[in-house]
Amino acid sequence: MNAKQTTSMLAIVIFLALAAVSPAVQPNDKPAKEPVETAEEVVTKLYELVTFTAGTQPDWDKVRSVFATEAIVVLRTARDKTTLFDVDGFVADFVRFAETPAAKERGFTEKVLRTKAMVFGDIAHILVLYEASINESQRPPQQGIDSFQLVRKGGRWLIVSITNEIVTPDRPIPPELQKKG
Repeated sequence: MNAKQTTSMLAIVIFLALAAVSPAVQPNDKPAKEPVETAEEVVTKLYELVTFTAGTQPDWDKVRSVFATEAIVVLRTARDKTTLFDVDGFVADFVRFAETPAAKERGFTEKVLRTKAMVFGDIAHILVLYEASINESQRPPQQGIDSFQLVRKGGRWLIVSITNEIVTPDRPIPPELQKKG
């Protein structure tokens, strides 16, 4: 082998070695054709995941999958009380609600009406105006505001916290989430 052939062979070996260890070709990466979820899509997905039809329950493992392990959720649980939950506590509280006779017999819908998102690098803050109701209820849907904090870890957006407040005459929808025009 002459010097030119040796140099070419060495370049090929180095290229193949670098390609083998490059993060871009690791088998756990999502294929390029699968779009990566945005922070806002992860939040919207949570509302879809907790919506359920009569006689069913949400897939709680899928619900847990959109949260960071250390996440906290602060919910308005009474007119004058908020409660702090970890992810398992949030799920347990939701399971209790889903097992109430009305929710179990008719199902539950929670949907996003409007959002306001701010994303900066690997952090995101998303305000959500949502509407929640037991299906086929005579009562009008309850509107509320959820404030989400997310971080991007390992290429995925994960919810690290949610704080919640209910819309009332004394706490109207904030201007940022009011319907335009």
